[in-house]
Amino acid sequence: MIKQSLIVFNLPVLFNILNEIKENLNFELYNFNKKKDLDKISDSIFGNFLIITNSKDGNSFNENTIIIDNFPVKIIEIVEKINIYLLKRRFNKQSDIKINDFEIDINSRTIKNQGKKLKLTEREIEIILYLNNSKESKTIDKLQKEVWGHANNLETHTVETHIYRLRKKINEVFKDKDFIVSTKKGYRLVWKKEILSQKNFYQKNINQE
Repeated sequence: MIKQSLIVFNLPVLFNILNEIKENLNFELYNFNKKKDLDKISDSIFGNFLIITNSKDGNSFNENTIIIDNFPVKIIEIVEKINIYLLKRRFNKQSDIKINDFEIDINSRTIKNQGKKLKLTEREIEIILYLNNSKESKTIDKLQKEVWGHANNLETHTVETHIYRLRKKINEVFKDKDFIVSTKKGYRLVWKKEILSQKNFYQKNINQE
């Protein structure tokens, strides 16, 4: 998995808070206080990285920066924002993602199939992108940590409700109730090979009858 890093610049209070809960975060944490240190930042060292700073310092940074204008802020909201940014940046070189017969446009947040199009929320896009990273089922705990950005402060039904609504929307438009399936371990996407295998199995049984 690509290394993910958060560089906290000139915000010691925020760094200390995040450092206390770093075991529940899905990115590595760095504290920078001098601008000359920022010259060391590169993808080769920090991987998929994000800088977080305040509005006073933010003007001198690039698009890989989150600027916090007002304090105090809810730490959960900050972590969610960080996590969503890192996940989106991981796919920033790919505007369109192909999953089976579906085409997902990350920029417009739409999913298309057979001439039909469905608008998705940002969170729904993040869920699909995360599940698309692996053929293994992802537990609710994993989804909480990787998509929402924290593990212990989110009720499990929040994840389940989001996925339920996403599955319902896709089934209503595309008549596909198995785009995301629920397993004993959690949730995963169903791949085309599995769909074809199931169809062949059913067809074989019908022919035998």
